[in-house]
Amino acid sequence: MASLERPELTELSPVSWEGQVKFAEPGFLLKGRYRYEQALTCNRCLKAIVEPVAGDLELTIFVAAPRPLGGEQELDENDLGVVYLQDENLETEPLLLEQLQLNIPMKPLCRPDCAGLCPTCGADLNQGACGCPSGSTDPRWGGLQLLKDRLNERN
Repeated sequence: MASLERPELTELSPVSWEGQVKFAEPGFLLKGRYRYEQALTCNRCLKAIVEPVAGDLELTIFVAAPRPLGGEQELDENDLGVVYLQDENLETEPLLLEQLQLNIPMKPLCRPDCAGLCPTCGADLNQGACGCPSGSTDPRWGGLQLLKDRLNERN
């Protein structure tokens, strides 16, 4: 199977995939179900997350002349569940890969209220507060703070 190339995805279990294609005038109907587990990294605290994924896939398939290449084509809502084939061979791997990609969250979290890591010492703030002073600012903002202080002195 091709690589998903997503840095937040650390591991993918074998994918269980089953489906059926039935004739549905004027094309075909693909109904399928997939199951697997994906291991991700929390976007805030970097902890490992393992989550089970199960989903259904339903697509209408048309065997038609190839669409012209190049140029932009406007899609509407009815085109989302439609696949056009140039011949009668249906490759299911690209369809399944698309579903796997869609099930990887953009910013996975171990829990919705994850506090993340302290930017100064790197302590996991989900375990409690660290010993860093709470009022410390990033030293990269120091130049702007000096400018702000000078402007305040003039007023």
